[in-house]
Amino acid sequence: MNMLRVSANESAPIDFLAQHEVGGRCRVLMTVDAVGGVWRYAMELARGLLAQDVRIVFAGLGPRPTADQVEEAQHLGKLVWLDEPLDWIAPDEAALKTLPETLCRLAEEEQVDLLHLNLPSQAAGMKTNLPVLAVSHSCVITWWHAMRGGAIPDEWEWMKRQNAAGMRRADAIIAPSGSHAQALGQCYGELPRLSVVHNAISTFLHTAEKEPFIFVAGRWWDEGKNGRVLDEAAANSAWPVVMAGSVNGPNGQKASLFHARHLGEVPHTEVLAQVRRAGIVVSPSLYEPFGLAALEGARAGAALVLSDIPTYRELWSGAALFFDPRDAGALVSAVNRLSADPDLRAEMGERALARSRRFTPDVQARNMAELYRQLVETKVGVLR
Repeated sequence: MNMLRVSANESAPIDFLAQHEVGGRCRVLMTVDAVGGVWRYAMELARGLLAQDVRIVFAGLGPRPTADQVEEAQHLGKLVWLDEPLDWIAPDEAALKTLPETLCRLAEEEQVDLLHLNLPSQAAGMKTNLPVLAVSHSCVITWWHAMRGGAIPDEWEWMKRQNAAGMRRADAIIAPSGSHAQALGQCYGELPRLSVVHNAISTFLHTAEKEPFIFVAGRWWDEGKNGRVLDEAAANSAWPVVMAGSVNGPNGQKASLFHARHLGEVPHTEVLAQVRRAGIVVSPSLYEPFGLAALEGARAGAALVLSDIPTYRELWSGAALFFDPRDAGALVSAVNRLSADPDLRAEMGERALARSRRFTPDVQARNMAELYRQLVETKVGVLR
């Protein structure tokens, strides 16, 4: 097994099962990838879990991380990069065959107490006595349901099987919003072990003078991020539109931008620098299980303009302006209304900032740490 190992300075692992009755440390193996939003989720959660006496071993899958990502992870835990694919990049079901055994072997080597898997498919076929928690941040099946509707393509059936098997195997399933939990139920049927724990970020960004530009970050090769409508709106917006993020996907996807200023794929520190200064932050997504980009904009006190989809209505109703995400003209009207009205812009920025305080790492980490400990206690009880 080919692995890249990077570890932070940490004390020797403590056996949680032996120490649990006196509030001992919990050690968790958490899968991550360097391609999408799971990386940011994992780093923010790990940062919050430090205060809960939970330590993380990150198990990386898919394309290798950047040097900046490695440095960030090594400040929060131990990083082990595995020679295993992500399900949505894998060519077929057979490519995932060795993953459960690889993860279980690593869990044994690292003496962890629990596996936190950030793709439900990773739990499919897993044979371990350790408790298994699976988080659905997104999946191609719910993406198809939102973007296309109707029956999924035949070539995607194996991914649905893997996800369904993983969710049946998991001892607990987490969704980042009620809207995504509902979508999972619509696509996979009743999931009695499913619960919601909102995502969070630790960064407080409300420190800079706002400047007259609109900022947007996303994986623009993903059709669900809706970069086309945003770029079309940029041609008629009163303020310039600045977009950060890759236009080239891991499976050959490609997006073209013509009117917005495109920064390309930049470090997350640069994304935050742009968010801090932007007067307006937009998220035009057609499919979004949570939306960290919107939360970052809110934490900066920017006025939010969000696509009118169930997730954003659930999380940001009353704290953002909404638009039909398939109508570039509706987006232009919303951003131009804000750019022309500084009082409204300030009011909406204050509302967004106030709402953002619901999604803090201390709340998220407390909820997750309690769930971890409940799962370990339950598993110990069963084994005894």
